[in-house]
Amino acid sequence: MSFVHGKGSVVILGGSDLSAYSDNVEWGRKPDSHDVTTFGKNAHVKQGGLLDGTVTIAGVYDNTATIGPRAVINPKIGTVVALVWRPEGTGSGKPQETVNVLVGEYTETSPVADMIRWTVALEMSDDVTTATQ
Repeated sequence: MSFVHGKGSVVILGGSDLSAYSDNVEWGRKPDSHDVTTFGKNAHVKQGGLLDGTVTIAGVYDNTATIGPRAVINPKIGTVVALVWRPEGTGSGKPQETVNVLVGEYTETSPVADMIRWTVALEMSDDVTTATQ
């Protein structure tokens, strides 16, 4: 087993590389859960269903007019676009996840004693494609 540092991660939303503005990606997938318990059981019996997932991307705000997070994400809110996530970075043989996502809430925070930060919430739409680069 080899541990991998997150510093090389790459995240591309709707064709725009947000890696230079991002410092955290939370990628979560889960199935629907259906209770199929019948009489005589002492515990619930579960069956999996459709898959679902969410992604949150966060980072330090950059006011670059055409390629910063605000300029890239705001026009995409409410639309479905492609998301590419490379948790180990770009390179031959490294993993890559690709999925369409509904771009949801975009938030900026301005703490008095720190840098402006941003986050965007994404909902997976359809199957995730897992591949090696």
